[in-house]
Amino acid sequence: MAKPLTPAEVHKQYDEAMTAYRRLLTDPGSRVAFGRESDGFMRLCACGLWKADMGLTPTHVEYYNAIYVKGNAVPSVLYWELTGNVQNYSGFILPNFFRRIVQADLEQNKSLSRRFVDTFTLMLLLFAAVDGKVSESEASFVNACADSLSRFCDSAGVAGGKTPLDVKDFVARKEDGSPIRTGLPKDEKPTPTPPPKPSGDKPAAAEKEPTLEELLAELDGLCSLQKVKEDVKGLINLVKVRKLREQHGLPVPPLSLHLVFMGNPGTGKTTVARLLGKLYHAIGVLSKGQLIEVDRSGLVAGFVGQTALKAQEVVSKAMGGVLFIDEAYALTNQDNPNDFGQEAVEVILKAMEDHRDDLIVIVAGYTDLMTNFIHSNPGLESRFNKYISFEDYNGAELAEIFRSMCKKNGYTLTPEVDKAAEEAFQLMFEQRDENFGNARDVRNVFEHAVSRQANRIASMASPTKEDLMALTLADLDLEEEPDSADRA
Repeated sequence: MAKPLTPAEVHKQYDEAMTAYRRLLTDPGSRVAFGRESDGFMRLCACGLWKADMGLTPTHVEYYNAIYVKGNAVPSVLYWELTGNVQNYSGFILPNFFRRIVQADLEQNKSLSRRFVDTFTLMLLLFAAVDGKVSESEASFVNACADSLSRFCDSAGVAGGKTPLDVKDFVARKEDGSPIRTGLPKDEKPTPTPPPKPSGDKPAAAEKEPTLEELLAELDGLCSLQKVKEDVKGLINLVKVRKLREQHGLPVPPLSLHLVFMGNPGTGKTTVARLLGKLYHAIGVLSKGQLIEVDRSGLVAGFVGQTALKAQEVVSKAMGGVLFIDEAYALTNQDNPNDFGQEAVEVILKAMEDHRDDLIVIVAGYTDLMTNFIHSNPGLESRFNKYISFEDYNGAELAEIFRSMCKKNGYTLTPEVDKAAEEAFQLMFEQRDENFGNARDVRNVFEHAVSRQANRIASMASPTKEDLMALTLADLDLEEEPDSADRA
């Protein structure tokens, strides 16, 4: 077995390889998209790779946090966060930047997209070597992902063919030549989840979709948000009765289901939007019910003519579900009257009209700014006529959110610690300012507590299960204010 690379060595190799590839891109749009999106895509693929192999260690966390190019944001996930990311990996999705590279290849008669397949394969081999070897299940995953990229090149007509590199040549083997198997049970097929099927295909039979009753129970289970819950239930009842009238041949007045969510950060807007998509799917309003979340950067390009293509691609992903645009006012509040944000707004308005039977758009952000945004364009005013307000959580609600996070992640609080936490969150609420992050600030407190607890437990000789679960007053250190950067 080869000696595993250190996280610093992994970062160095990754940074050099990805930077070298980026320099090959002469198309400005491809280069910008690659620099902005490739790190996140590679980290996502690393999660799929490790899910195929199963079994995470602290070293996997260090490798994950080493996947970034110099100048980009440095990830800093904790072990429990990475575990969740790996478990929630849902399958390989062709990245947008790769589509742009393919398009540029066709325009310039190049084959740089083929070169990326090689770079991608070698980088995943680097991540697979976290334990010093490449397992058969990891090799199968890498080959399947690389094949997806190559097939897209083939279908688009990019010059060249599939890379001759076969990852299975790197699989660690026993002395008798048989592969060393790790992670997957003997009879389980070691391939990643396939790419999403076209919208016309039915979901896999094994995937049981939640019932309307289960989704409503999930809505009721959200902390506080009583007025929001009433508004959502009112919408569901309105649509259900509307469908009943249709079934009985009764006239139904025009109804816009597009929504404006107004409130401060961390008040549950994204969570409710995701649940609303599932609810609308359960009652037959939406064909799929997925949530696609974007902000200005996900809709607006930096070059003439590119914004419409970028926005249309986002709309295509959201078809059958909910398009959630966070901080939507950033699309129209630019000082430059020729800003490309207005182009994105026009694309979205057209999609809302053309696909009003299978697309719901939710725009969200601060209350005052959202009001100005809606009034900035007559088309927005006519299509958004339902507003839902998300109030700040009070001290008791913040404390309840903290307890829920602890319970969900297997941590316990003594009555003394619980009381201290409740008092601290009450003080946090009373002293809040314009940077108050609501549930995000609670999450920061929880994550900092988990980090301090890990440092404390690491110094213990033989910690018990109870030790591993308990959060103490020292772990919470509630006098420490969350970093303002964490509230963003």
